[in-house]
Amino acid sequence: MAGEAPAACIFCQKGETMTAEAKLKKTKKHGSWKNVFRHWELYAMMLPGMIYLIVNNYIPMAGLVVAFKKYNYKDGIWGSDWAGLSNFKYLFSTRDAALMIRNTLGYNFVFIVTGTVFAIVVAIILNEIRAKVPKKIYQVFILIPYLISMVVVSYIVFAFLSTDSGFINKTFGSHINWYMTAKYWPVIFVIVNLWKSFGYNSIIYYATVIGIDSSLYEAAVVDGASRWQRIWHVTLPGLKPTIITLTLLAVGRVFYSDFGLFYQVPQNSGLLYDVATTIDVYVYKGLMLLNDVGRSAAAGFFQSICGFILVLTANLVVNKVDKDNALF
Repeated sequence: MAGEAPAACIFCQKGETMTAEAKLKKTKKHGSWKNVFRHWELYAMMLPGMIYLIVNNYIPMAGLVVAFKKYNYKDGIWGSDWAGLSNFKYLFSTRDAALMIRNTLGYNFVFIVTGTVFAIVVAIILNEIRAKVPKKIYQVFILIPYLISMVVVSYIVFAFLSTDSGFINKTFGSHINWYMTAKYWPVIFVIVNLWKSFGYNSIIYYATVIGIDSSLYEAAVVDGASRWQRIWHVTLPGLKPTIITLTLLAVGRVFYSDFGLFYQVPQNSGLLYDVATTIDVYVYKGLMLLNDVGRSAAAGFFQSICGFILVLTANLVVNKVDKDNALF
């Protein structure tokens, strides 16, 4: 009987542990609801945004079924005949599929590399400026292009590239018809995108730079590090998490393109079709000009799936290399 006491005690301890765990779970459950009621003002403030997100982003996802339908306006979405994968089959059997995927991916990868490098350089330069007033002025000026509509940007580009009265042709005495010559436009797209977008990313990187512990720079100065060595060994490692996060977000949108950049800026010139047709432009033309709803929806659906897969893949790679900087 004396030998059974320890066993009984063990069972008692197990029972007490299970009871404690059950109580803890119950407390957490009730505690979470208590937090909701305690901070109801914050949840009430969040509610309009959540409603907008659901109505604007999630409910319309039911329309993805259009990509698998032979859509006609008379029967509507649910009454139209089922097409299966025929819309996708047609999409990938045309020359346009390879063209728009090549352009979308190619431009976006160049935009990511050039935009990231240029934004980091500008952020570091801003950090090296000590005078407060000039620094604020520079920040405002580099941010202005980001706030300008792409329609306005298209007129600015036209002022430079107009055949008869453009700044470039008049200044250099050339007679290039820019809107009919495709070979120049890949470079023009990169320059325009860089000019418009680098300011916003620069401000984000600059905010990260000023958040780096100043004692690290002081220690580097004491050790005799030059300015370039401080940038290389302190600033850039401090920017690493931000670079990874912004790059992951950009990779997730690599199958998307700035519609205004590729449609408004070249002014929908037919001679620039091979260099200006991206997935977004193709979807717009298919929907608005050709009135082909099913194939346009198929292209958009393909775009979304590829973007989703790319985000998961890129995040998985980051997880393997540096788990702390992964998105999830």
